[in-house]
Amino acid sequence: MRRTLPLAVLALGLAAVSQHAAAPHAAALRRVEQRYTKRDVQIPMRDGTKLYTVIYTPKDTSEKHPILMERTPYSVPYGADDFGPVEGSYAQENYILVFQDVRGKYLSEGDYENVRPLSPDGKGVDESSDTYDTIDWLVKNVEGNNGKVGMVGVSYPGFYAAVGAVRAHPALKAVSPQAPVTDWFLGDDDHHNGAFMLLDNFAWCFGGFDWPRQGPSKQEFDPKLSYDSNNAYDFYLKLGALKNANERFFHGKIPFWNDLIEHDTYDAFWQARTPLPHFKNMTPAFLVVGGFFDAEDLWGPQHMIRALQAQSPKTPASIVIGPWSHGGWGGDGSRFHDLRFGQDTAATFRDKLELPFFNYYLKGKGTPPDPKVKARVFATGSNQWLAFSAWPPKGLPTRSFYLQPGKGLATAPVSNEKAAADSYVSDPASPVPYTSFPGVRRDSRYMAEDQRFASKRPDVLTYTSAPLTKDMTTVGGIEVELTVATTGTDSDWIVKVIDVSPDTGVQRLVRGDAFRGKFRNSFTKPEPFVPGKPTPVHFALGDICHTFKKGHRLQVQIQSSWFPLVDRNPQKFMSIGKADDSDFVKATQTVFHSKKYPSRIRFTVKP
Repeated sequence: MRRTLPLAVLALGLAAVSQHAAAPHAAALRRVEQRYTKRDVQIPMRDGTKLYTVIYTPKDTSEKHPILMERTPYSVPYGADDFGPVEGSYAQENYILVFQDVRGKYLSEGDYENVRPLSPDGKGVDESSDTYDTIDWLVKNVEGNNGKVGMVGVSYPGFYAAVGAVRAHPALKAVSPQAPVTDWFLGDDDHHNGAFMLLDNFAWCFGGFDWPRQGPSKQEFDPKLSYDSNNAYDFYLKLGALKNANERFFHGKIPFWNDLIEHDTYDAFWQARTPLPHFKNMTPAFLVVGGFFDAEDLWGPQHMIRALQAQSPKTPASIVIGPWSHGGWGGDGSRFHDLRFGQDTAATFRDKLELPFFNYYLKGKGTPPDPKVKARVFATGSNQWLAFSAWPPKGLPTRSFYLQPGKGLATAPVSNEKAAADSYVSDPASPVPYTSFPGVRRDSRYMAEDQRFASKRPDVLTYTSAPLTKDMTTVGGIEVELTVATTGTDSDWIVKVIDVSPDTGVQRLVRGDAFRGKFRNSFTKPEPFVPGKPTPVHFALGDICHTFKKGHRLQVQIQSSWFPLVDRNPQKFMSIGKADDSDFVKATQTVFHSKKYPSRIRFTVKP
């Protein structure tokens, strides 16, 4: 689930298992113990805080070895007898493998802070300085190292890998942020376009991660909370307004939950926590990794590579995006639930892209990455890898599909002068579910789920094209340009792009996302809607690389709730975290599609 990966560099093929995972196989333990010497040390930072660090050093002393490190808030294997185990390609290559509890987590000293802001002038203590101090200690104190260090991590550890490259230690030569947490208001775990991701945030705090601790410990705090339902839709509808979470469960004891509720605009709190403005003149090489079915951190890798390309153009930086869920490139990449890709895409990534990347920059082994290829992405629908010189690709044509009267989609703009429109009633007491699958935890299958369960509802508008006359491969972002009106003063707008199969009628979700309407002009200064006034709402869906095959139909669904993935909008302009249950009201939502008030979805297409 969200940010709850145990200690595991999944995409490396390292079977590094934390205390939370299943007991490792005895034979694997013996192999590791035969190959490696394990040390548990406390490494002092510049302010005197000591960070708990585990070091696996190869017993092979025939040559010096590079160091590959993961910094994690999820704990490391503790004790001299706990070998993990550590196996896989990097063990066979005799890398020195290092895992560290970040400041304030598990056996590391200090106070923990979520996505700790980077010091603007580089003089404070932050995750960049902790990384620098750790690397400095490692290259000076670990025998047999060759003076070159790499960093890798999935999800939250991906964030630590990325910020560790800011004001990097000279020994840090290569980093691979994988599904990195990047901006928690604009697009990653906590919010999407300002819309609060209720299901993940509540579960995150409910499970104990952000509860204050009494001091270093091998165990995370257990609040001993339990769900009273196995159906997320029912549980969160019963919970009611966001403020009820504190009253019924958290009791004000979780600082980060309080921050989530208090900072409901893109204010200084959130702006300080995005590392993107700091990605200037980066010295290590970057291999950014993301998954098209990543329900947690789809936004992060896509915008990290954009920032690197724009702000640090001389840095060797590329991105790989495959048909994977969160961290799915570490396992079987031949499928995503009921989708089949005809190949193990994850093995291709690990063996042909990731291992050669680190081997080249840390061992001087192999050939340098092709400087002309900055993005390798997997096209779903046609099941093929594509290469591009930038991400998103540049210089490609765009194609627009306009909403039509009669619930159609067409590439030609509407010529009708009349104010043609479709309307529906959005009722917070009966929000549109995000999935048809039962369960109290978020189910990643929704990322490619058949949407026929939603298209049957009266509060979901469904627009469908004629069958495509030839294949259409769309790459990069999807621009949503709607003209809407509401009888309320705020509204969410959820847009889903769907591939309709001619054989089965399955309405396969390709990409969908939410936009909180009050942020349509600014994420820092929200504005109410004028009831009944036609208003433009423009935003971008997450990147895709998908081939809509000949004979398939393109479909767009529009709705105003996606529950409980996204919290309910009371449809009043207000601070939603302070809303009472009585503040949630029905609103009539209107989507226009006329010559004067057009609505369209715009793609970048590969010729």
